[in-house]
Order: sequence, then C-alpha cells, then structure tokens
Amino acid sequence: MSLLGDLLGSGGQGGGSLLGMAAELIQRAGGVQGLVALLQQHGLGDVVQSWVGTGANQPVSPGQLGQALGGGGLGGVLQEMAGKLGVDQGQLLGQLSQVLPHAVDHLTPDGQVPADGGGAVDLSALSGLAGKLFG
Repeated sequence: MSLLGDLLGSGGQGGGSLLGMAAELIQRAGGVQGLVALLQQHGLGDVVQSWVGTGANQPVSPGQLGQALGGGGLGGVLQEMAGKLGVDQGQLLGQLSQVLPHAVDHLTPDGQVPADGGGAVDLSALSGLAGKLFG
C-alpha cells in the first residue's frame, strides 16, 4: 500500500493514515503551539512561521524535519509511526515534510497559532485537507 493511498484511504478518520499520523504528531508535540515552538527551537523558526502565516509555505527537507523532531524528543514517535505505516523513517519524514506545512497552515487559518495551544488535534478540522492537496 502506498503512502498516498494511506493518506487518502481513511478519509481523515485517523487510524494508519498519514494525515492521521500528522495530526497525532502535532498532538504529541503539544498541539500546534507546541510543534511551532519545537521547530523554532531547532532552527526552523522562519520555515514554521511561514506555515502559520498567510503567505506561501516555505518547504522543509525530510532531514531538517527529522533533526528538529528528533532533537525535540519525538524520534521514538517517528519510529512508532513509521512502523504503523509499514515504511522506514526516511519515507515517513519525506511524506511528513510535504503534509505538515499544509496541516499547520490549515489549522492556523487566521495566521495565528490557536490560543489554547495544546489539546487534541481535531481530525475533522483536517478532513478537507487531503482533497485540497490531491483533489
């Protein structure tokens, strides 16, 4: 099964989908606010700020994302997610580097990190994202 199939296959319901994994990663980082802070602390401040802002999203390489998430204590989470999807961590990071900018952008429509900061990421808030990305 392809990663794109995993992303589109569960229609934003979670489970083993890549979009579900992105939402889980955001949640385990402490919500959008936690993920933004973690990426800022690990040298990706300008990049992640572009995802939050209303302009174009700057790209992030899989290596940069892996370094930042691993340095932020989420390396084990990445390994767990790669196992759930049946791919290696490099493949997962390649896909997350494409999906996370859009997910953060989608969850910050007004160009601001939500004030509540943490808490669960509502997958229904991301349900239309797969259609926008691959529609």
